[in-house]
Amino acid sequence: GTFNCCKAVAGIMKQQGYGKIVNISSIAGKLGDITSAPGYGPSKAGVDALTKTLARQLAQYGINVNGVAPHAIETEMSAQWSEERRREIIASIPLRRLGKPEDVAEAVLFLASDEASFITGEILDVNGGALMD
Repeated sequence: GTFNCCKAVAGIMKQQGYGKIVNISSIAGKLGDITSAPGYGPSKAGVDALTKTLARQLAQYGINVNGVAPHAIETEMSAQWSEERRREIIASIPLRRLGKPEDVAEAVLFLASDEASFITGEILDVNGGALMD
């Protein structure tokens, strides 16, 4: 998964002295398990820890490593929620809507851009204000 992808690109990025790695996590990595799958939250916490560890290790090679932690995005997973669950989740989000895949994509594009050249080791929350830290 995430570790293998990072490992696959890190060597090339080290050689060129530059690179951007953006891992995809989840709000569950910070809140704990919020789904019915007990391994989901802990696996995303692992992605967050890996992101921060690699950011420290790879910075000396000009490589930025960051992550994006979405919550409640319009996806196939959210399409399976009951209408009641959907209303509960939307009510818990200060912006009062689900996110769009484009919201996540824009965050990834920013972190992969030169505008984020002094950002590394960050997990950018894309959650409509559901978690503010």
